Amino acid sequence: MDSYLIQVNGRGDHAPVLDVHLKTNGNSMSLGKAKGRKPRWAVRASEMSKKTFNPVRAIVDSMKVEPNPKKAMISLSLGDPTVFGNLPTNDEVTRAMKEALDSGRYDGYAPSVGYQSCREAVAAYYNCPEAPLKAQDIILTSGCSQAIELALAVLANPGQNILVPRPGFSLYKTLALSMGIEVKLYNLLPEKAWEIDLEHLESLVDEKTACLIVNNPSNPCGSVFSKSHLQKILAVASRQCVPILADEIYGDMVFADCKYEPIATLSTNVPILSCGGLAKRWLVPGWRMGWILIHDRRDIFGNEIRDGLVRLSQRILGPCTIVQGALERILHRTPPEFYHNTLSILKSNADLCYAALSAIPGLKPVRPAGAMYLMVEIEMEHFPEFENDVEFTERLISEQSVFCLPATCFEYPNFFRVVITVPAEMIIEACSRIQEFCEMHYQGAEGVPDMECDK
Repeated sequence: MDSYLIQVNGRGDHAPVLDVHLKTNGNSMSLGKAKGRKPRWAVRASEMSKKTFNPVRAIVDSMKVEPNPKKAMISLSLGDPTVFGNLPTNDEVTRAMKEALDSGRYDGYAPSVGYQSCREAVAAYYNCPEAPLKAQDIILTSGCSQAIELALAVLANPGQNILVPRPGFSLYKTLALSMGIEVKLYNLLPEKAWEIDLEHLESLVDEKTACLIVNNPSNPCGSVFSKSHLQKILAVASRQCVPILADEIYGDMVFADCKYEPIATLSTNVPILSCGGLAKRWLVPGWRMGWILIHDRRDIFGNEIRDGLVRLSQRILGPCTIVQGALERILHRTPPEFYHNTLSILKSNADLCYAALSAIPGLKPVRPAGAMYLMVEIEMEHFPEFENDVEFTERLISEQSVFCLPATCFEYPNFFRVVITVPAEMIIEACSRIQEFCEMHYQGAEGVPDMECDK
């Protein structure tokens, strides 16, 4: 039998030394004095951290370019509607937060999936006969980004693949690659208002496909899918038995001449995890409140996916409790005119931007129908001094102090994205500078400057 002897050795004025002896099969050795491995520092970053890659940050951080010091910087690059202060949230929203804080009832831990009352509030807000929801169908998360992360983590294993839109929000790829999940990019069609190339989408499905991501309304495109197009997407998912992860953070942020259809309201059998949150529609991205709506009327997900989401949510013990405390009031008491006014401003800005950029030779904007963005094609053959969209946007910064994101960030080169949440006067000024820039560098079909641009 193995035995252990612990001695404390010390004599006189020397401090006691702990000496551990291990006796095994009659042989004794001192662990405290054992020879062999020499301790050394060998701290290395994890494989997951090495696989984590954000293409937006990688591209933007590598753009070592200084703006024109003679012109104030106008940034049309960041999808944060709070930056310029022209789109504040509603007073009812901030009042709900103040009351939740002052109540002292939300200072402790909540259940990792969120307070029951808050889940009930979200379920009531989104419930409809076509896609019924109860509290147990709701998982509250730290922003929509975490909702997407949990949805991916519960649906896909390392070695499987997911179908992601191109152009599309870069976080999908960042999260998937960090988890060892392969990304397959399906094409959106600018000539069809960024509808999905359904034939291309279906050709990518194989036995390792874990889910299809559908982003509607779209970042970066500002597009909104019609009911008939959503039904065709669902038909592909149904034929191939592939669940859908619906990124609907811009849900209901559509312009007056368009209608938003939550994809779950059109599904008869395809199970859907719909991700949303407060960030965009309520104009509070920093409050980090998101949710997953579990739509599974045919019980295809069953308890396994629900239980998996609960376990995954326990990794950070849920979102901010104070925001949870305000959530019911935010959802049910924010006045309709707040949403209407926000959309009126975005629509007006979109029309301004689209009209101005459409008049510039060498640029082809695609008219948006919602969200907070529009995409602009650069006819690169008319700008031969630039190799790609990254160089084009770099020079736009250095010469005109206007910052637009190159669409290489979204896997779609030779376009750039414009954010339309800035004040109207800044959009007008930015478009004027973009026109000046293009007139300076545009070359016509013969490879010489187009005289039309000099007028």
